[in-house]
Formats: sequence, structure tokens, C-alpha cells
Amino acid sequence: MTVILTGKNLTIEDVVKVARYGEKVELHPEALERIKVCRAMLERKIIAKEIMYGVNTGIGEFSEIVLNDEQVKEFQKYLIYNHAAGIGEAVPLEQVRGAMLGRINVHANGNSGCRPEITQTFVEMLNRGVTPYVCNKGSVGACGDLAPMSQIALLMMGEGHAYYNGEFMSGKEAFEKAGIPIPGLQARDGLASINGSNLLTAMSAIHLYDMNRFLKQAEIAAAMSLEALLANTKPYDVRLHQLRGFPGAVRSSVAIKKCLEESDLMTGKLKIKVQDAYSMRSTPQVIGAAHDAILHARKQVEIELNGVGDNPIFLPEDNLTLTGANFQGTPVSLPMDMAGIAVTMVCVLSERRLNRLLNPALSVGLPAFLTKGAGMFSGLMLSQYTADMQIVEQRILSVPASIQSIPAAADQEDFVSMGMNTALKNCQILDNAYGILGIEFMAAAQALDIREHKAGKGVQMAKDVIRKYVEFLDIDRPLYPDHNKMKALVKSCEILEEVENCIGSLE
Repeated sequence: MTVILTGKNLTIEDVVKVARYGEKVELHPEALERIKVCRAMLERKIIAKEIMYGVNTGIGEFSEIVLNDEQVKEFQKYLIYNHAAGIGEAVPLEQVRGAMLGRINVHANGNSGCRPEITQTFVEMLNRGVTPYVCNKGSVGACGDLAPMSQIALLMMGEGHAYYNGEFMSGKEAFEKAGIPIPGLQARDGLASINGSNLLTAMSAIHLYDMNRFLKQAEIAAAMSLEALLANTKPYDVRLHQLRGFPGAVRSSVAIKKCLEESDLMTGKLKIKVQDAYSMRSTPQVIGAAHDAILHARKQVEIELNGVGDNPIFLPEDNLTLTGANFQGTPVSLPMDMAGIAVTMVCVLSERRLNRLLNPALSVGLPAFLTKGAGMFSGLMLSQYTADMQIVEQRILSVPASIQSIPAAADQEDFVSMGMNTALKNCQILDNAYGILGIEFMAAAQALDIREHKAGKGVQMAKDVIRKYVEFLDIDRPLYPDHNKMKALVKSCEILEEVENCIGSLE
């Protein structure tokens, strides 16, 4: 189904549909009309020679320099050239597509002043599969993501590079093959294409979608480990968490208990402890806190997706131009720093449960390192090393980027969000998280195969999926293929999808 862009109704799920799964987009007729009205006002002001930042002035430290009529015509081109100054590897295509989608939605509010041809070209690029080549480093997340967005804007002049039908080529060739006219850049068009934190916001939207699915899998893995460790199930009674009142903990307790339904743990058949260790009984509180942090970040990111992140901003109803800092990425980078920390926290908890599965002093009768051939075999001993290395990297990556401002542009831009650093490190945090959780899943499946009691319905389904990819470790073998298979399995969310098909939604 086509996503209709109005400037006000874009969700994180919409971003994923368009960016990851290629859903078509369309500009709402009222949004197109707003763009036209705003452009008409801007053109009247240009004729009247009203001084407007970035239209007939330089930018940054050069904002006090007024351009003559001839310079106004050429300025947008050089603006894009100057800012296309990134470095590094290519940004994943889905993230670039998300950035273009976000920019269209900014324009749809009718306050950016660009020609409608610019916005429509972004629409055509998404719908026809032309995705600009963008370097992943260079943005400081204020004045928007200027460096990466400028690499996108190069295509508006028939320049830069792009991917089309899986091939890398010049931007001009991509437009020609896709049948998209090159609109060129006139007054204001260039700055209106780049002056927002659209890439870091798109990355954050996609990350939040994936983080939510990761946390649901963390609850499944926790339920498996709790089964294997013969946990007391009272700490997962929803009434306990309702009394405290945190919605994330309520949600998490329900999800874990749902995975344990029909387990012998729930019937009183098994001997259990009166009270388990924190890494077991506080799982709903910890994963719940992560749910709450990610919900807050989601609210902030969706406000940004539907707001006017630009400078200057034009108010046609008041015939007014306002300059400010609505490009500033801090409202996204600050909660996304917390979201990354939340994922790391859940990974630390996962590793502690892994430790209890492997340590014979803590595992309630399971063999050391989950091997029946202790001495000759070491079982999953080294899997914990692999998880621990990634945990340490997670902790390093969890240092907030939003407090790391460094001034630029002769101190005209003397506080910046570093939101792109937040987004980039969240990519790495998630990548590690899949591997860490995959190792807990693998260990929990091993432990459950050693136990003989009946597992919960959701737990059993998760174990069955794991066994499609990783066999029981009877005698030692190289573990890196298993680790990588489990990491890919967690990233694919196949466990989550099969468990939810079996027992219903975990949300």
C-alpha cells in the first residue's frame, strides 16, 4: 500500500516499509499545494530583494555576506559542492531511502520554500529505486546532516553517484535509466534539500523498529534460560509489576510469562528456589526499563519525522521568514543515546544469565559449561568469552555522543548534536547485540536439551527454530559457525515470528 505523505502522519513503521521494503510513496495534494504557496511567497521576496539567509546570503560564518542577482543563481550549486564533504563507507541503502522520505515529509509542511519539482524528484527517486551513494561520516548533526544530505542533493544537478537496479553508476546515468528528469537547483532549492537532521533521524527510526524486535527476542531468550535454570516464576506475575506502575515492566512480565505457558515450571511439579538471583528475577524490570526508554525515543523521533526541520523557515500565512535552529539534532540524539544504552543493558543481563547456565555452581544441576564430557570437552566455555568481548565493546559504545559537541565554522556553529555519531554507534550496538543474544539462545537450547521437564509452549517453539540451524553440542566442534548462524538468526527475527505465530503477540 502506498504511503501518503502529509507532513504530519509519518510513523516509524512507515519509514521501515518505504526504506527497507520498497513501499511506494505519494505526496498528498494538499501538501503539494502548500509547497507551491510557500514557493510563490519566496519568489516574491527574492524579487523584492528581501535579505534571507541561505537564499541571497552566504551561510554559516558568511551569513552576513549578501549575494548579487547573478550569485544567487549559482550559489545553490556551490553550496552543495562545498557541503558534499563526507568520508568513509557507503551508508546502507535503506538508511538513505529513509533520509529522502524524511526530507519529503519536511517539505510537505509547506515551510521550506523549495520548488515543488525538488520534492517530487525525491518522490520519484524513492519510487523508481534510485538511491544516492552517501558516505557514512561527516555530519555533526546540526545545520542538519549537511554532508550526507548534500551527496543526495548532487543528483538534483545530475551529479554524484547512485545505485539503480543493484548497479553503481553516476547520478546522471541513474536518472536517465530511471526516466527521472534532472530538476537543477534554483534559489533556496539546495539548502532546502539538505538543512535537516534527516539521515540520523531515519537511521534512528529504523534502529528503534529493530530494537523493539530485539527486546522481544530478549524476553524469549530470558524465558528459555529461566526454564533451564528452574526459575521461580512468581517474579513474572503481572500483578507485581502493576503495583509498581512502570508500563515496560508490565509488558515484559506478560511476554515472559506467555512464553512459559504450559511449562512444568508453572505447575509446581519441579523443585525451585524461594528466590532467584537478580539476573533472573529482575529481568522484567530491566527489559521493561529498556522498553520505556525506547518508547520515549520513539515519541521524539516521530515528532522529528513530522516536524519542520529546516532553516530558514517560511510562513506564507504571515508573509514571514524566520531563521533559527530547527535543524539541531539534539532532540533525537539524546534519547537515542539512551536507547543504545538500554540495548547494552539488556545485553549485560543476557550475559549474566549465560554465566548461570555455564557455571556449575549456579546452574542448578546442569553440567559444567553444558558438556557431558568435562575435561575432554569444554562445551560452551569459550562462547562466554565471545559474548564478554562484545559486552565490553557495547559499554565503550554506550558513552553518550550527545554531550560530545565540538565547535566548527569559526565558532558560528559552536554547539552541535553529534547525532550522527549516536546513530553510527547504535548500528554497532545492535550488531553486537544480535551476537550476544544469539549465544544465550544457543546455551539455553543446549541446557533445555539436557533437562527432561516439559518446557513452555513459546520456549519450545524457540528451541525448535534454533535446532534448525545449530545442532546439540554433543562433542566439541569449532563454534564460530554456530555463533554466526545464531547472530544471523536473531537479526532475521525468525525466532520471534515463529514464537508469536505460536502463542500470539508479545506486545
